[in-house]
Amino acid sequence: EGLIEFYDSFKDMFEFFCKNTTIHGTIRLVCSDSNRMKTAFWTLLLLASFGMLYWQFALMFSQYWAYPVVLTMSMHSEPKMFPAITICNLDPYRFELVSEHLVQLDHMAEESITFLYGINTSASLFHMNEKNIHIKDLPSIGNLSRSSFKLSQNFSLLRMPDHNNRSGKKHSSVGFRLCNATGGNCFYKTYSSGMDAILEWYRFHYMNIMSQLPVIINISQHEEQIEDMVYSCQYDGEPCRPSDYIHFHHPVFGSCYTFNSKGTDPFWTATKPGIPYGLSLILRAEQKDHIPLLSTVAGVKVMIHNHNQTPFLEHEGFDIRPGIATTIGIQQDEVNRLGGNYGKCTTNGDDVNVKLLYNNSYTLQACLHSCFQHIMVRKCGCGYYYYPLPPGAEYCNYNKQPAWGHCFYQLYNRLRNHHLNCFDQCPKPCRESLYKVSAGTAKWPSAKSQDWIRQALRHQNGYNSTSNRLDIAKVTIFYQQLNYESVNESPLLSENLLLSSMGSQWSLWFGSSVLSVVEMFELLIDTLVLSLLFCYQRFRSKKT
Repeated sequence: EGLIEFYDSFKDMFEFFCKNTTIHGTIRLVCSDSNRMKTAFWTLLLLASFGMLYWQFALMFSQYWAYPVVLTMSMHSEPKMFPAITICNLDPYRFELVSEHLVQLDHMAEESITFLYGINTSASLFHMNEKNIHIKDLPSIGNLSRSSFKLSQNFSLLRMPDHNNRSGKKHSSVGFRLCNATGGNCFYKTYSSGMDAILEWYRFHYMNIMSQLPVIINISQHEEQIEDMVYSCQYDGEPCRPSDYIHFHHPVFGSCYTFNSKGTDPFWTATKPGIPYGLSLILRAEQKDHIPLLSTVAGVKVMIHNHNQTPFLEHEGFDIRPGIATTIGIQQDEVNRLGGNYGKCTTNGDDVNVKLLYNNSYTLQACLHSCFQHIMVRKCGCGYYYYPLPPGAEYCNYNKQPAWGHCFYQLYNRLRNHHLNCFDQCPKPCRESLYKVSAGTAKWPSAKSQDWIRQALRHQNGYNSTSNRLDIAKVTIFYQQLNYESVNESPLLSENLLLSSMGSQWSLWFGSSVLSVVEMFELLIDTLVLSLLFCYQRFRSKKT
């Protein structure tokens, strides 16, 4: 009795609450009890206010549980690390181990082009006397050209009429047929451009040939050095050092070099913006045409990317023309995503269900490629040649897996149409640096300066021009500004803002505070206790 205030009836308790509570309007329920119309009016008004209040609460909570975000942009200015730069010569190796098969493929391509267009390309396109690349330290493999591998004749290029053409003009598409393991469910991989069809057909056979090579090839022992491609390299006015780049070979884009791949050397710290303080390269852009049908582009492939990141040149690289000086200004943007309930992102890829097949840091492309390769191995029984292999898998070869092309192109179409779950399994990085690029070009060297520039390169770098083609290019990559724009996600409705909004609504409809809410809880507790007491008294009276 000392802890709980008892009332004689529910009416007494309700009158006490209405006269003493801090909730506005409740006193009207008891002070005008003689006027039933006023009492009914204020009762309805209070109930309507309660309904509006909790309707607003429901809207706020539904918005809060949707976890919307707002983007805030800020500018930062500070010295930062120069990005990683990858360059490729667009001239893949013609490995000696598969040289005979590549020669056969070139002959097949020549016959296909003659069949389709009546053009004899043997003299102008294919160079069978090109020097092959010998792989050392492989005594146990022998010459794979004499192995049991044979080029398949089941994928011939065909010209097919276009029946859906409504213009009345005569059009046809070019492609090749692919069937499943039982020879059924066939479809034609067709292109409206014969050039695209020939390139894809050549790449398809090329992957089958290259699958005969060992998975790991040590190209560091090859005779080609960086001086064969990069005649001059300077950063911030200082010459580049041998430790500033790494060398790797891409099966399509050829010999590649990545400058500042780790991003830890203070030499590559960018302290000033502008062309004089960037990376300046003079590159050999002559095409030896080891494998000419892999690419029809002459020049150098360049990609600007983050450190410790695998360069996916087929997705993000751009081309540098021979005989041109190209200046590339870069502007860095940084994106920070919230993750968690506010969106799907990953900090370092450890929480992603896809096992990455690349040894560098997590990127969306690396995850998508790894996801597709895992599905490819599971569905088709072998791996796509341009992507790394999971442990225990082997690259596709139509001598062993005759229907792998049929399986691959169907899977790739599903990936492209977002019908595979790879995009669901591969979130974006929570923190990501993006580079906006603007470029300008000019003819280089000029007509009056080309003689002495070529002569200087010949004496300094052993440069030897054996053709009339423009075979050198200059590229300068620099920061336009050291300012970088940071785009950050923040919650549109945080916990503090939610409580503040609820308090504003409560004050708007009732003019009260948190203590008023406590008073309502006190009323509920008193009602419950008084109900129990009345029930107990009634029970005792019946028993008596």
